[in-house]
Amino acid sequence: MGQLIYGFGPAIEIDDWGLRHLELVMLTKLRRDESFRFHWDEEPGVAGDLEKPGCHGTLWLSKSSQLYFSYGSALDRPLNGQWLSVLVNAANGNQGLRLLPEPSGTPSAPIPPAARSMQHAPA
Repeated sequence: MGQLIYGFGPAIEIDDWGLRHLELVMLTKLRRDESFRFHWDEEPGVAGDLEKPGCHGTLWLSKSSQLYFSYGSALDRPLNGQWLSVLVNAANGNQGLRLLPEPSGTPSAPIPPAARSMQHAPA
């Protein structure tokens, strides 16, 4: 049976590398006052709800959302600009943001303009 949770939602376990990319996309959209949907559904690197592992879910994120990003390790390489572009396009689309697979290619590709301004900004 599903649940509608208002207020404090579940902690969603996401691998550090993917979460760093999601953070940049999410904060860029929220800084621009753009609301969007974030969905997870058995993507590689997403364990889902920590209380109910493997569950699928959707969050509606807006400027009033309170997000906390926690990492198990420090960032030791540049973000993948190609991946950021894919995630930005997803976040701007009807289906919303989800952790799509990282495209193959140069991880240090240029950061897309839509996300560039937030790469070094404090969270």
